[in-house]
Amino acid sequence: MGWLADETGLEKCAANYVPLTPLSNLNRAAAVYPDREALVYGKRRYTYRQYRERVTRLASALSGMGVRPGDVVATLLPNIPAQAEAHFGVPACGAVLNTINVRLDVATVSYILDHAGAKVVLVDPQFLPLLVEALEDMEGDTPRIIEVADDPEGVHASGAYPEYEDVLANADPDFAWVMPKDEWESISLNYTSGTTGRPKGVVYSHRGAYLNAMGQILSWQMPRYARYLTIVPLFHCNGWAHAWMMPLLGGTAVCCRDIEASAIYNAIADENVTHFAGAPIVLNMIVNARAEDRRPFDHTVEVFTAGAPPAAATLAAIEKIGFNVTQVYGLTETYGPVTECVWKEEEWGPLPGEKRAAMKARQGVGMPMMEHVTVMQAEEMQQVPMDSTTQGEIMMRGNAVMKGYLKNPRATREHFEGGYFHTGDIAVQHPDTYLEIADRAKDIIISGGENVSSVEVEGVLMHHHDVLLCAVVAQPHEKWGEVPCAFVELKDGHSVTEAELIAFARERLAGFKTPKKVIFQELPKTSTGKIQKFELRKIAKTL
Repeated sequence: MGWLADETGLEKCAANYVPLTPLSNLNRAAAVYPDREALVYGKRRYTYRQYRERVTRLASALSGMGVRPGDVVATLLPNIPAQAEAHFGVPACGAVLNTINVRLDVATVSYILDHAGAKVVLVDPQFLPLLVEALEDMEGDTPRIIEVADDPEGVHASGAYPEYEDVLANADPDFAWVMPKDEWESISLNYTSGTTGRPKGVVYSHRGAYLNAMGQILSWQMPRYARYLTIVPLFHCNGWAHAWMMPLLGGTAVCCRDIEASAIYNAIADENVTHFAGAPIVLNMIVNARAEDRRPFDHTVEVFTAGAPPAAATLAAIEKIGFNVTQVYGLTETYGPVTECVWKEEEWGPLPGEKRAAMKARQGVGMPMMEHVTVMQAEEMQQVPMDSTTQGEIMMRGNAVMKGYLKNPRATREHFEGGYFHTGDIAVQHPDTYLEIADRAKDIIISGGENVSSVEVEGVLMHHHDVLLCAVVAQPHEKWGEVPCAFVELKDGHSVTEAELIAFARERLAGFKTPKKVIFQELPKTSTGKIQKFELRKIAKTL
């Protein structure tokens, strides 16, 4: 027996144990960086002292409306200051934050409000018609509404409901925050995309949110006073936990209502933005921006990208114009990113453009808050050979995995089977342990018994000079069962024929991997920039 076998008197107490929570991040920032800019939105500037007071007033107002610990408060907001404030103000009264995707349809919004049991909704007037219609379809009690006007952007309150700034003005600036007694208490509720069946409610804990925010700072090597542009919607995985992260650095969150190339370049040039995160479609937007939308800047902008594997061609192009991109990977169920492509400068730095970009396109290794991220055969729960070829399912365990699915214990059990979270993403693992996604399980095309990775085919087509975006899905085929079908969005002013693109692909791919059909159209996208392949599959079935 070791000398610590008797641990009498070594119990947890108030002096040596405090539940982990992102709320502590803002409390500290208000004390350490009271006069530094916390939030920027146009001409509006809030210091950390002001940020904390506004959050406190929001918590007070919600409590005064009858919101109690464990209740749900929803938002239908773009990336404006109120959405960031809700990330602290809602849990500061003990409630659970449910940020709802503003691009969802009425039926889905209604279902989410019912399923979550929301007591209050903060809504931007632009989305008030959506909310009102959704409330009419609700089966349970309807929530109270607070309108959040955005007058400088021409989005004015209707006057039918209390307005956010008035609500804050009448609230208590000295309200005592309700800190979690247990770090496993829920802090937020995020719904999956729901492309098949009803969306599932993913529950986050205070502990997971805190550790994810802390882990990303380490992975991104973020400096104190970083200036972060909010491109990832705060309704998507709580903006990858970045609202909770910035106070740790005394950094500034620059809010961005509309994600456009000109807005991104302006923020970098005018607000000295040093970091942002976004889907590959955002990188594409920057690379292909019109000359009149570009602004010069003299510093390197660090970028996290995820949501879909970025094309190596896009990565190669954006690196040349001042952006250093790090590929990350995660899901709604993991608070956002949980793997990173840790750069090996000595080994990969000297590589020429396309080969260097191919290394950057890997999803990489687990971030510090994860215990184990790997590729396994789901049936046997066995590690696949790390040979860059054998495919399996990405599985993971660690502190940035959700608590589970709200009111859905069966789905929770299925996804946690064997002590790992089953992602549904298909990947290979390289000898250096780095992961590289081959496809979503549902996106693998099986042609004549051969597996075709849609990601691989898309990567080839994205190298064509005229292609802006593309997505490849399975098209039913009488002989082969399925064949690749490509949907392509061209750059402005560019043209290419179906035959030319198919020939381009055939020069670089095996015959069975080459698209048999190319459809030219604008690609349907989610609010986070993901291409909605389920919509394209519907079209492919009719061809």
